[in-house]
This record gives sequence, C-alpha cells and structure tokens, in this order.
Amino acid sequence: MTAHSSSAASAAASSASVASVNTGILPSHAIRTLVREQAITSATPVEDAQVQPASLDLRLGQVAYRIRASFLPGRDCTVEEKLGTLSLHEIDLTKGAVLETGCVYLVPLQETLNLPERVSAAANPKSSTGRIDVFTRLITDGATEFDQVASGYAGPLFAEISPRTFSVLVRTGVCLNQIRFRRGSPSHTDAALTRLHEKEKLVDLPAVIDNGLALSVDLRGEAANGLIGYRAKRHAGLIDLEKIGAYEVADYWEPLMARGAGNLILDPDEFYILASREAVHVPPTHAAEMVPFNPLVGEFRVHYAGFFDPGFGHGARSRAVLEVRSHDVPFILEHGQIIGHLIYEPLMGEPVQIYGDRIGSHYQAQGLKLSKHFKQ
Repeated sequence: MTAHSSSAASAAASSASVASVNTGILPSHAIRTLVREQAITSATPVEDAQVQPASLDLRLGQVAYRIRASFLPGRDCTVEEKLGTLSLHEIDLTKGAVLETGCVYLVPLQETLNLPERVSAAANPKSSTGRIDVFTRLITDGATEFDQVASGYAGPLFAEISPRTFSVLVRTGVCLNQIRFRRGSPSHTDAALTRLHEKEKLVDLPAVIDNGLALSVDLRGEAANGLIGYRAKRHAGLIDLEKIGAYEVADYWEPLMARGAGNLILDPDEFYILASREAVHVPPTHAAEMVPFNPLVGEFRVHYAGFFDPGFGHGARSRAVLEVRSHDVPFILEHGQIIGHLIYEPLMGEPVQIYGDRIGSHYQAQGLKLSKHFKQ
C-alpha cells in the first residue's frame, strides 16, 4: 500500500492554487500542483507521463487480491476491512501475473489522495483498457458508489479489475484507469452546450442536443471494404498490457462487414468494437465524458472508457470508438441509432499540452480502431 503524508495546510494551499475560476475540471498544470503540494502522494514519485491534459493515470501497486465478489465498503468502513472477509488469494504483481477472465480482483493503487475541501474526483478505465473488455472501477474507503471520490477525500485508492473476454498479464506500475479532478459542482445545460457547438462545432453532423450531445452508431462503414466493427473471439490468447502493436488482429477479433439493411444483431454477452457516425471535437478549453446509456431504450452497454481529453479531434477528424456489450437477450442496433451522450465541462484553465501526437496519444484522428496492443 502506498505511503500517505498530508496536512491541512497543504490541502488549503492546493485549494487556493487551483482556484483560477470558481468551478471546473482541473487541467494538467493544476494536477501537477496537487502532486507538488501532496494532495496526491505515492511512495514511488508520480511520473510526468502519468499526467494527461485533464486527468491522471493511476498505477497498480505490488499485489492483487482475488476476491469472491465485487463490493463497495459503504459509509464508515474501509476497503481493507471488507477485504479481510472477501479475499481468496494474494498475487504478487512485481514480476507480472495473469488476471483471468471471469474472476474479480482488487488491487491497491500506488497513488493516495488528500484532496482539498472543494475538490472531488471521478475515475474511468483508460481507453485501451476498455477496448480489450477489461472491466475496472475505482473504489475508496467509505465509498457508496464506484468511480466517485468525495470532496476532501483523504485515503488510499483501489482498482477492482475483472477481465471479461481476454485474460491479461499485468505488472506493478501498469495503468488501467485514470482519474479526473473537479473543483466545485459545475452545471451542465443544453443551452450552454448549444452555444459551445455554435462556436467550436463539436460534431461534423447536425448536432442533437438533449441532456448532452447525442452520438449515433455507424453501421454502414466509412472504409472502402465496408468494415463496420469487430466482435471479440472467445478463448483467444493472453494479452500483455505492456506490449504495443504486438498482436495479430485475426487471432483475437472477427471483422464485421456492412450489410444492406444497415443493422447489427448484438448477441448476448458478446463484446463488440464499433464507431460513431459523428466525428467528435473537444476544444482545448473543455473536457468531455460519455455518460451511461439509458437502459430503457436497449439492453446493452456502450463505452466503458468515458473520458475525452481536451484537444481530442482538435484539427483532426476523430470518431468515438464504442465498446458495446449486449445483456440477456439479442438486440438489433440500427445505423444512426443514438447510443450515448457526451457531457462537456469547462476546464479551470487551458492545459499546457492537449490530446494529440505531441504527447504520444494513440487515438487522435482515429476512425474504427482497436486498442494499441494490436497491429494496425
């Protein structure tokens, strides 16, 4: 478990230093301030590469615990207290270990928080994590919700990890999820989003704005060969999460081709990679998040990895890649069907660097694209 050093004075200083505006998402330079002032601490120093334009990558610690079931600690209870009754086996991650499909693991993360009073946080899987169907969620002491960190939280962080399709090899220091910090409680209105779209053109098709910016699915395919997506192959090989561009697509994925009807039947419990019809633009002044899909209009889930960094699609046509899983019954997706909404939030200041090639971003100017682990 990571060491944790804190003081009320450093938390107050952090609060003052990031308060360039009243509310909003903290950009990269404000995240570095939180690190410098020990609102984010670790026994192993936070690396510069972990800091993204509006988020921080979180590193796995030295051990993983195979647990009987997913859980939340609940108010006034720590994760360790619950772990004592749920842990089945302790696994050393320092030399690498396999996390198997169908199992649930809990990993203490290297980073620990001592947030200022008005700063909260939210977490999501990294894009590469979601694209290989590794389900991961953040847990804190006293949590009653996954992926949410209360304002002023002081304590350790844990990742719940459950590979759904591919078994994965992980090591200490691998980053599976990321955390975004927020000061105050910014309001989200369709009127403000409409004004932002008129100024920045957030999508290249006519915008549908209703409780966020609607995204629809492409089932006709932009490519000349009519490729519209991929379905994961079950019982495929292991994926080492530190190997980039190492795996043959055909060994892990079945290509899906466009059909005249412009629809796709999702088979229960199968995993699909699809793409949005719209090219998405996130201006450098904002960050975006894909919000959970309304379960009343379809028995499927879209987009495990919901963060879009400032600069995504800025000056480069970039579509949203959709991680899709159907539940319980087969479900027919139609071309152009709305499958999710993007919520845009202002930053508290423009980041020093935005998403793109200059910081080694893998998914700028993407169309339909698998995770970075596969040969492109």
